[in-house]
Amino acid sequence: MSAKQKKHLIRILISACFLILGLVVPYPVSAIVLLMTAYLLAGYDVLKEALSGILRGQVFDENFLMAIATIGALIIGEYAEAVAVMVLYQLGEWFQHYAVGKSRASISDLMQLCPDTATVLRDGELLEIDPYEVATGETLVVKAGEKIPLDGVILTGESSLDTAALTGESLPRDVQPGDQVISGCVNLTGVLHIRAEKEYVDSTVSRILEMVESAADRKSKAESFITRFARVYTPAVCIAALLLFLIPPLFFGGNWADWGHRALSFLVVSCPCALVISVPLSFFGGIGAASRNGILMKGSNELEALAQTYAVVMDKTGTLTKGVFQVSALHPEGISKEELVRMAASAEQHSTHPISRSICSFAGDLSALDEVAEIQETAGEGITCQYEGSLLAVGNARLLSKHGVIIPECVHTGTIVHVALDGMYKGHIVIADELKEGVADTLRSLRSHGVDQLVMLTGDNEANARDIAGQIGVDRVYAGLLPGDKVSRLEEVLAEKPEHKQVVFVGDGINDAPVLMRADVGVAMGGMGSDAAVEAADVVLMDDNPAKLITAIQISRKTLTIARQNIFFALLVKALVLILVTLGLAGMWLAVFADVGVSVLAILNAMRTLRYKLSDN
Repeated sequence: MSAKQKKHLIRILISACFLILGLVVPYPVSAIVLLMTAYLLAGYDVLKEALSGILRGQVFDENFLMAIATIGALIIGEYAEAVAVMVLYQLGEWFQHYAVGKSRASISDLMQLCPDTATVLRDGELLEIDPYEVATGETLVVKAGEKIPLDGVILTGESSLDTAALTGESLPRDVQPGDQVISGCVNLTGVLHIRAEKEYVDSTVSRILEMVESAADRKSKAESFITRFARVYTPAVCIAALLLFLIPPLFFGGNWADWGHRALSFLVVSCPCALVISVPLSFFGGIGAASRNGILMKGSNELEALAQTYAVVMDKTGTLTKGVFQVSALHPEGISKEELVRMAASAEQHSTHPISRSICSFAGDLSALDEVAEIQETAGEGITCQYEGSLLAVGNARLLSKHGVIIPECVHTGTIVHVALDGMYKGHIVIADELKEGVADTLRSLRSHGVDQLVMLTGDNEANARDIAGQIGVDRVYAGLLPGDKVSRLEEVLAEKPEHKQVVFVGDGINDAPVLMRADVGVAMGGMGSDAAVEAADVVLMDDNPAKLITAIQISRKTLTIARQNIFFALLVKALVLILVTLGLAGMWLAVFADVGVSVLAILNAMRTLRYKLSDN
């Protein structure tokens, strides 16, 4: 609780004490003095805001309603009721600020991800500087217990990283030289030397803070409805209260004091605080709950849209698979497996292609490979070179067919790298991308959560795509797609969706950015995903785990349920009490409950989003 909140609560409690004393003191004059003191102490800021709003031309807000209702009650001699309305209204306001503070705290914890300084190795000296001053390529030194200030690659050192603040995962991640690390993680054990790959403004932490800070500006449909509703509703009820005060006495001989009391009670009941406060708070709490689970949402409209997910369209490489190509099978012809790998790696060591790197990584010590000459790499085909006086060809079927080499069938799926020496076939190496753990279970769970269509889009070949699709159980698979083709296929799914339903696309690469932007909700992998994908997405999964999409859908549905509960509850109670007040069957005290009581209950209900747990759904 902040110091400001404590002062506010103390003022409310002191006002309540004066109210109680005013009710029990037997002397009328003393009672009035105590009650007026309580009223001014509790409500001076409300009266000040109401007057300020009138002077600015912004008359019809909750401060104006509370001011006119309580001043009217004082005029007709209902001192205790006027004070009670103001004290309870302020109590409701305190609950509101406390709840908002709690939800902001759950998100502002992310601000602690960024260290104040970064240790950089410059000219053999360790310097502590502002993270903004670190240039790409510089070497960062991160000791045990310190946060990683910028995204980079480990040069030396081994350690375990605490990624909980970013991904929501409690298990540490082991890292070693060559591994990529992201800013905001805590180094738990050894000293790490890290080459900075991005400037601070482009780092993971900076992107997180920017998205969180802008999230409040992206209103959901429910929030926008409440904002528009309040603008029309407030002047409407003021006019209705005025008519309630004037028409019965003027035309039906009603008592002015009685109908004035009813009109004032009508104003107190009609204050839209419960709606205006609790609905945005519900969505703000949902965004905070998502962030604690390693899911960043760029706004409450995305949170709301996820609750209506009809289809999930997914990229393959890096989204469903690890995006790391590995040797899965060796099929030599007339030579040993070791000779096949050495031949292929001797040629591939001169290429930067991911397939080439995977073969070289499998081969191990590159210094032990044979020297080659006259290297020629053909994009989309492979490499030819001179190897021990012979022509070595390493690549796909298209490359070897140019050299007249007959290629046998392979039962394995994956990318197949063929090897031929002087036109003689020497075998092939199968390179496969490995599925992420639990992907099939994730897709089954998505179906159980009401997702009707699961579609996979990939630039990979048909055979590989069909093999992966068969393992995980998607409804449709489209292979061999360029970025523009992916958008076209997504358009087909969008055209099929029912009204008020949403299509979600999940991807991670630069080539996924157009599809992420076209989808109703674009979800990007934030850990290893490209900057373009993260920028284009509406939702970011910080640990690259597709299962977090289920968590995001659960949070969105729980948040939307709570927001709808608040809307229905507030409108129902207010409508009933307004009818009772108009008929003279309810007085100011019930009006106070209908306003402040409903607001407090709605706020407490909205705060449930802050305590979201997976077991809730």
